[in-house]
Amino acid sequence: MMNDGIFHIGDKVVYPNHGVGVIEQISSRTIGSTVEKFYLLKIKANSLKVMVPFQNVGSVGLRRVVKNGEIQKILDFLVDGECENTADWKDRYRENSERMRTGSLLEVAAVLKGLLILNRAKPLSFREKKMLERARYLLVSELSMAKNCEDVEVEELLSNALAKINLRLPEASEFEA
Repeated sequence: MMNDGIFHIGDKVVYPNHGVGVIEQISSRTIGSTVEKFYLLKIKANSLKVMVPFQNVGSVGLRRVVKNGEIQKILDFLVDGECENTADWKDRYRENSERMRTGSLLEVAAVLKGLLILNRAKPLSFREKKMLERARYLLVSELSMAKNCEDVEVEELLSNALAKINLRLPEASEFEA
């Protein structure tokens, strides 16, 4: 059965660890006797164009932007979700890196929340600060694309959710050295 692709031109997608993008083209090229089809997507953050072969969609974790119903789940998780931080920073960093790689927005939210809780107790290391920045960016950019609104609206939603448990969403500017 020939997979005719699961995405269409104009679909808003998430490329794990790169952020959100839009499928701009679906092309194919012939290599020897095989025809390879691929998506050409444009990453929102840096206008980078990425080619993803159909057969790699699963392995890279390309997926659609979350639906509106899932946004509430993420906000609820930020308020009520269980978050455990491994004491050893190396283990914690590895676990968080793995979570970020899954491409699941809920996992990204878990990383954000865990690091914010940790940051309440002590300043984050440089690498963890970078990861917090990444998690914040991925969360804000995907939710704003899902809701079709500006980043500031999403930042407000996230801030309000986190405020309920006395956590503060850092401003993007706090990460700029």
